Amino acid sequence: MQAYLTFNGNAAEALAFYAKALGGKVIFSMTFGESPMGAETPDAYKGKIMHATLEARGHQLMASDMPPGMAFEGYKGFSLSVQGDNVDEGKKLFEALAEGGEVTMPYGPQFWAVGFGMLTDKFGVSWMVNCEK
Repeated sequence: MQAYLTFNGNAAEALAFYAKALGGKVIFSMTFGESPMGAETPDAYKGKIMHATLEARGHQLMASDMPPGMAFEGYKGFSLSVQGDNVDEGKKLFEALAEGGEVTMPYGPQFWAVGFGMLTDKFGVSWMVNCEK
């Protein structure tokens, strides 16, 4: 199972941020303008992401911008979770993802983990960073 995020016109920026924060890379990206329906795409959307895939930490995250005519409603009811291999790596991941965002639970030891924290990144996506004992 993989997560698929839809962004409000800033998917390329978000994926570049996640690639840097998570030590990954975008392995596929196509804009609406590059797609088979590119000729019919409104000019304002031609450079927006129709589909992209980021690979990081052995997993994939897929994303796009909202298609023309569809409203972006934000993110509700979920968090993406990333696991650190050790407490220091978890802290580094947490700090990288929190850059420009809001920490909702500082990274620190918990009864189930040597490190855990929650944040909402600068794109409005909720994250949990965990490093189990």
